[in-house]
Amino acid sequence: MCLYSVSDFDYTLPAELIAQHPLPERSAARLLDGSGAEPLDRLVRDLPGLLRAGDVLVCNDTRVVRARLFGQKASGGVLELLVERVLPDGSVAAHMRASRKPRAGSVLEMEGGFTAQVLGRWPDAEGALFHLRFSGDAYELMQAHGHVPLPPYIERADEADDAARYQTVFARHPGAVAAPTASLHFDEPLLAAIEARGVQRAFITLHVGAGTFQPIKGERIEEHVMHSERYEVPPETQQAIAQAKEQGGRIVAVGTTCVRALESWAASGAASGDTALFITPGYSFRCVDALLTNFHLPRSTLLMLVSAFAGMERVRALYAHAVQQRYRFFSYGDAMWLTRAAQG
Repeated sequence: MCLYSVSDFDYTLPAELIAQHPLPERSAARLLDGSGAEPLDRLVRDLPGLLRAGDVLVCNDTRVVRARLFGQKASGGVLELLVERVLPDGSVAAHMRASRKPRAGSVLEMEGGFTAQVLGRWPDAEGALFHLRFSGDAYELMQAHGHVPLPPYIERADEADDAARYQTVFARHPGAVAAPTASLHFDEPLLAAIEARGVQRAFITLHVGAGTFQPIKGERIEEHVMHSERYEVPPETQQAIAQAKEQGGRIVAVGTTCVRALESWAASGAASGDTALFITPGYSFRCVDALLTNFHLPRSTLLMLVSAFAGMERVRALYAHAVQQRYRFFSYGDAMWLTRAAQG
């Protein structure tokens, strides 16, 4: 049982600090260094100086798909889909916004001239998602007719620039409906500087779902049902981590998605699958030693994860400093550098 309540992870954030657009240069974002006794204000391009030869920098190479689609029901009522995942048989599981939800068997007319047949709910008859089959390849239709699924706190429609900027420079495997945002800060010059430092790069894949923005209802953390996301830790990453651990190098996770994938693998031994790992204060970390992360929503599971990693009081103080110093928050915002707190 967690000793904290959801309100312990609340903080006041002025709305104007929520970044609505990315900076012109990825690595020009600010970096709050929370690894020492006092917070230090740096830039993301200073990251190589915080790394050591022999460290392994683990990044998430998922690729964001154009998962937001618009259409209408046979009655003419408008609807919006947010595809959560493409299933092995090519059908999709999706969130739906509509005045009245369509029944199984209904055919939806989607913008772009394709259709979506409602098969039912997913993952079962009581599921929150809709199970749909498009009249063509799901990935191809999303790429051609979908919109970049910007988070709900970015209060604008997606623009042409978002197609590139809400995507990492090393994105490879399509499947995410939200970006692994700490990775958005990396550009080729920064990656080259990290490599010159003697730091090895490795990758995991975790397809970030819309559940990452799901608020926790109520005050009891232990009653929250964590959303599930697909992940894979490939053999070459496992090998790099084992070698670094043997030689005294640190495992540096770029973002909370990497933490969830690595800790899920370390805890279960499963290198791939679905993870619903819910990390809260008191969790014993098995793999990750340092973390680059963006700032997270109040009362969110991601803020709980970061607090578990670096310590409640430290994270509270760092967030207060970030608000006072006018850091930019959330997906297109600034970043924070943390090292793991001592574990009892």
